[in-house]
Amino acid sequence: METLTNFFTNHAVLSQNWMWTIFGISVIVLLFLDLCVFNRKNEEPHFWHTLWICVFYIVIALIFGVFVIYEEGVEKGMLYFTGYLLEKSLSLDNIFVMSVVFSTIGVPAKYQHRVLFWGILGALVMRGIMIFLGEALISRFHWVLYIFSVFLIYTGIKMLTVKEGEATPFKETKLYKTLSKFFHVTHELHDQHFMFKEDGHWHITPLFFALIIIETMDVIFAFDSIPAIFLITQDVFIVYTSNIFAILGLRALYFLLAAIINKFTYLKPALSIILIFIGCKIFLPHFGVKIEAWQSLSVTFAVLLGGMLLSIYKDHEKKIAVDKK
Repeated sequence: METLTNFFTNHAVLSQNWMWTIFGISVIVLLFLDLCVFNRKNEEPHFWHTLWICVFYIVIALIFGVFVIYEEGVEKGMLYFTGYLLEKSLSLDNIFVMSVVFSTIGVPAKYQHRVLFWGILGALVMRGIMIFLGEALISRFHWVLYIFSVFLIYTGIKMLTVKEGEATPFKETKLYKTLSKFFHVTHELHDQHFMFKEDGHWHITPLFFALIIIETMDVIFAFDSIPAIFLITQDVFIVYTSNIFAILGLRALYFLLAAIINKFTYLKPALSIILIFIGCKIFLPHFGVKIEAWQSLSVTFAVLLGGMLLSIYKDHEKKIAVDKK
């Protein structure tokens, strides 16, 4: 009996190592394609080219989900798809912030993909660190999940009730003032460089500022998304892979949606409802209610789709009202 138990344990470990290997190779290949194939030149992205890349990333993420189902079973596969959909929907907030950052700092569209590539590369590392720290914390102190739950419920309610204020002018931000003390700052682009040396001094370009702000905002957004996915599953493989596949396609999604993301006025309320739902999940078993993985996926998808469709409908109504005037 002990021999049989050891066999299945070793098989599970080998299977998990194999899956990590496949995932690692997939990420390296996708990053290579992104940098060396899809965006070889500094030029403004075209709609159809960007759409194709966006669809490509989504299809790869879905295929990987099927691979998870094949190796780990339907339950784990549903958890992966739920995590991926959640992270993808939460990343839409990042797109709006990126759009504001680029327009405020004045980064041309042809250089934006360079900033986003290095921003996403940094996000892969930072998310990995935060996820593995989170897993270590949860494995030692399981009650941390209840703190995550309360935090998500609070965040969801706050998103529903708090109105966004006006953005702070870039030159008045703490980041700008701090870096200005240590480096020479130029307000003009120096080709595609983040920094350049002139007269013995290093100068920071607007591209570097955009990169730092995007990296910082990703860390801030991670404080919402990572607790949310840990409440769906504590399987580090599912948590990390769904996070990373959602982030990898973010650059293409940005160029596809940046111009219209502000028209999805009901997207933020939909995300708020999703966060509140996930935050409440951990308390429901105490009342005899158990939410299955497929049910979480269905609710997340339905709320997100409903928010988008309602936004499109309201925007269409608004256009009709304007045309009638």
